[in-house]
Amino acid sequence: MLLKNPAGGMPTVCDTAYVSESAVIIGNVEIKGDVYIAPNTTIRADEPGSAIIIESGCNIQDNVVIHALGGSTVVAGENTSMAHGCIVHGPCTFGNNCFIGFGSVVFNCTLGDDCVILHRTLVKDVIISPRRLIEDGAVVNKQGIADYLGEVTVEISDFVKRVVGTNLMLVKSYSELRLLG
Repeated sequence: MLLKNPAGGMPTVCDTAYVSESAVIIGNVEIKGDVYIAPNTTIRADEPGSAIIIESGCNIQDNVVIHALGGSTVVAGENTSMAHGCIVHGPCTFGNNCFIGFGSVVFNCTLGDDCVILHRTLVKDVIISPRRLIEDGAVVNKQGIADYLGEVTVEISDFVKRVVGTNLMLVKSYSELRLLG
């Protein structure tokens, strides 16, 4: 369901994106090509001056909530994955190829390219350098902690690539089914 922001601004969705019929997208939201938006996702840029940009190749999985505070922006770089049930609250900027794990909460952050936040973590008020790994259940809410994170391993990087590949396949498959139905 695409809804206009009461203060103005209508979502725009590229023709090559797939948005589940149960997803709710409100306001100044731009969804680029080959993006997968799963069931029960909520993406809201409904406060004055807010915006959300989902770059190409991203996948926003079931029950994800993305909301931008008034006057803020959320940008998800290309091929970024937001796994089931995570919450992203703007202002946030994610570089390309990032992964946000199941049930994680991310607020007021900047992530460099290829960052991985594993499951059930809290990340807020920090800037994360490229290729950094935040382990399951971690709390990263001080820049001093963020500055000493380990690097993403080859195994985790491969996992993230598989997730993106699978969800790009879902975009194509679900879009084809919609054309047939």
